[in-house]
Amino acid sequence: MSRKPVVGVLALQGDVREHLATLSALGAEAVTVRRPEELAAVDALVVPGGESTTMAKLAARFGLLEPLRAAVAGGRPVYGSCAGMIMLADRLLDAPADQVTIGGLDVTVRRNAFGRQVDSFESQVEIEGVAGGPVRAVFIRAPWVEEAGEGVQVLGRVVGGAADGRIVAVRQGNLVATSFHPELTGDRRVHALFVDIVRRHLAERAGVAGEEKGQPS
Repeated sequence: MSRKPVVGVLALQGDVREHLATLSALGAEAVTVRRPEELAAVDALVVPGGESTTMAKLAARFGLLEPLRAAVAGGRPVYGSCAGMIMLADRLLDAPADQVTIGGLDVTVRRNAFGRQVDSFESQVEIEGVAGGPVRAVFIRAPWVEEAGEGVQVLGRVVGGAADGRIVAVRQGNLVATSFHPELTGDRRVHALFVDIVRRHLAERAGVAGEEKGQPS
């Protein structure tokens, strides 16, 4: 590809600035997304950490919920961190009865699985597809994946402690989600994995478009 991938960060609530800075450092054109027309203009999206119930309500209020669902269903690459994982999940545990999600990720996610704000912690997590050793992971009122569907690739689990073996990073097609906040550590490798997915997605789309253009009418 000759152009930069345009990656939006859903900027309704949460740690938007850190994601923008990380994506820009990796060579993407990083922009904020608050409205449907802004979502339509990006190649991919990051749903940041924050407060998932507030984020969902604001997405509905701004007319973004259905466009977000359509983007995911259409194969748009999306990465969700912490609250973003909750927003991408098809099923939730320990959530308000009226909480809605974008969905698309065939997982059951337990909200606040690691405890309250005071229980926040850091750990080292090995992430499949990320070279260079464990990723420094910051968990803040973090969820975990209670159950993953057959088509979901488990990228990382907690090692040791009371949460040993819990799933904290997954991928399904062009969707990636982590329980933790890599944008807060200065370690760009998880974002680099996502940007590589975006570049591959765009290259595949360009190849298909080129083949269709070359077909006889």
